[in-house]
Amino acid sequence: MSSEQQLTLLDELALYEGTDVEYKAASGGLPGSLWETYSAFANSAGGSIWLGVVERGDVPCVQGVEDPHKLRGDLFNLANNRQKVSANLLTEAAVAIIPVAASGRSVIRVSVPRAGRKDRPVYVGSNPFTGTYRRNHDGDYRCSEDEVRRMFADQSDEPADSRILEGFGPDDLHPDSLRQFRVRFSAAFPNHAWLAEDDPALLQRLGGFRRDRVSGKEGLTLAGILMFGRELAIRDPAALPGFQLDYRERLADSPDVRWSDRVTLDGTWEGNLFQFYQRVMMKLGDGPGLRRPFQRDAEGYRRTGTAVHEALQEALVNALIHADHAGQGGVVIDRHLDRFEFSNPGTLLLSREQLLRGGVSECRNKSLQKMFQMLGVGDKAGSGIDKIRRSWVEQRWQSPRMAETVKPDRVQLTLPMISTLPEAAMAELARRFGPQVAARSGDEIQALVTAVEGFVTNQRLQDMLVLHSVDITRMLQGLVRDGLLRPEGKTRGTRYYLAGSPPDLEPSPPDLEPSPPDLEPSPPDLEEDPQLLELAAPVRASGKAAREIVRSAVLNLCKGRFLRLRELGSLLDRAPETLRDGYVSALVEEGRLELRYPENRSHPDQAYRTRPTERECGA
Repeated sequence: MSSEQQLTLLDELALYEGTDVEYKAASGGLPGSLWETYSAFANSAGGSIWLGVVERGDVPCVQGVEDPHKLRGDLFNLANNRQKVSANLLTEAAVAIIPVAASGRSVIRVSVPRAGRKDRPVYVGSNPFTGTYRRNHDGDYRCSEDEVRRMFADQSDEPADSRILEGFGPDDLHPDSLRQFRVRFSAAFPNHAWLAEDDPALLQRLGGFRRDRVSGKEGLTLAGILMFGRELAIRDPAALPGFQLDYRERLADSPDVRWSDRVTLDGTWEGNLFQFYQRVMMKLGDGPGLRRPFQRDAEGYRRTGTAVHEALQEALVNALIHADHAGQGGVVIDRHLDRFEFSNPGTLLLSREQLLRGGVSECRNKSLQKMFQMLGVGDKAGSGIDKIRRSWVEQRWQSPRMAETVKPDRVQLTLPMISTLPEAAMAELARRFGPQVAARSGDEIQALVTAVEGFVTNQRLQDMLVLHSVDITRMLQGLVRDGLLRPEGKTRGTRYYLAGSPPDLEPSPPDLEPSPPDLEPSPPDLEEDPQLLELAAPVRASGKAAREIVRSAVLNLCKGRFLRLRELGSLLDRAPETLRDGYVSALVEEGRLELRYPENRSHPDQAYRTRPTERECGA
């Protein structure tokens, strides 16, 4: 084992901060829950399981394992046992024995990769409908039967959109869509041989009509109906009854305006993918934040004029061709003043790393992909995301972010139009740290700029940078060593603030302005207030209270008054960082707590008050 691998274990564990890590005691052998987490990581984004480590509060506690080589052998034996788990994804290098300095014991790190679509679902036992797990923010959860069926559907070599729709015919197609497609096709490839075909033959070439040589069935495919069909036919129970498309512009200054423009299935146009694509591309070409609108070609259609417009076109087509159109929510495009969001139902068929590297193409709807390629978009070489990223880098905008969520399965691509080097943030960094900032790498400057906004986390940077979470933590720790950032919290809950910025938990400076007159100041001598002590008693008197009890106590204590984290910590006998990361932040996001200073979340005198319920408001 190299000297780099033989880190002290706490240093090694400190590199892991996200939901892609799980600690498990293994004093009595392999824990039974290991395989549930193995399944969950494999069916999600992958992750690391640490055997011989337990988590107490926010801190990993090293216990070590007895006879690590035997335990490692047992792990591989069970991974190869199809009665235990459906697939072994582990290589020799993926299961590492790591010595613990000074104790003479070792822990085992199991690096579980994301399973390829052919291996998913990875399940425990012999029944995929009861043994398939996935990962979300709350840990491992058992998948529903519908989720498992969708994973099996993605295994198939037969694309989802190649399904023949029995009982559908020419009357279910929208003639103008097919005619307009021919015009666009001809403009992109004027000498293409397929242009000489009649409509039925062209549909067959494109995959919109198919004959199954085994069963003898023939007819319009799901792709043909999606691209060129009438909306009524697409939403037929035999096709896609939950089909939905939505483009929403949120460009108005007034919060009372829900959206300033919208393209949705409202009956005013024929709701198929081709018509949606044409309408949305017209919208994406103009508006705030874009330097130059689309140009019009000889046929009156707009064509892309800049790399940004090409990237937007690529993002739209990706959402349409990779979507699981039978899933929940449909394709949704949201445009804001500072970003575009492209969201579609389904899961990623490749890992984030494979997508960012490019060169590999996996598409859920291959006929739809071919149809858009005939329009000159939808590259099959697996370079679409890379093309989008390059365009955004040229503009010096923050990197595109791709997120995958579950319940329901959705993929969202966010394209921020926010400078990576905003003048105000760079000026603040120069004021604090002088010329040394200019010598930092682009990724380090991005981390510092993000911290100017309040704080930066590993998870936030994972969405912004093309780096593994471990590499991000190493970078953040380097910025801490160089005196540019200061950390608060432990491992998964660590937040990094600009060095020298006033911490949340320090006393307020004496020259701070007093609280606004309509806000009640926190009562003095909180620890002596009998009413507050009574409210805090269920948690204060307990070494380990249930999560809901702690949440309830926080809400009761903050009812009618603003309390700081250190005051809550004193009343509940809990570390302020634990309350912030485990409870308060979540209650703020849920709208249960309000901030004293909502415009500045990292305000040194920040405090929290319970929002009244509808009943308390008199609703």
